[in-house]
Amino acid sequence: MRYSASEKLEIIQIVEQSHLPAKWMLDRLGIPRTTFDRWYERYQTGGPEALEDRSPKPSHV
Repeated sequence: MRYSASEKLEIIQIVEQSHLPAKWMLDRLGIPRTTFDRWYERYQTGGPEALEDRSPKPSHV
């Protein structure tokens, strides 16, 4: 399942604001920890705009 940037941001906020362990929250949400970690790193370095889907195509040929 692909998540929109707004859904990714909402998931990040839920995990950040929870008093429960991140792993527990992510298990309940059905999000793999590696996926969340990738989103979170992009969010921390580039803000919410960095959560937009990237094209799988190379940027140049």
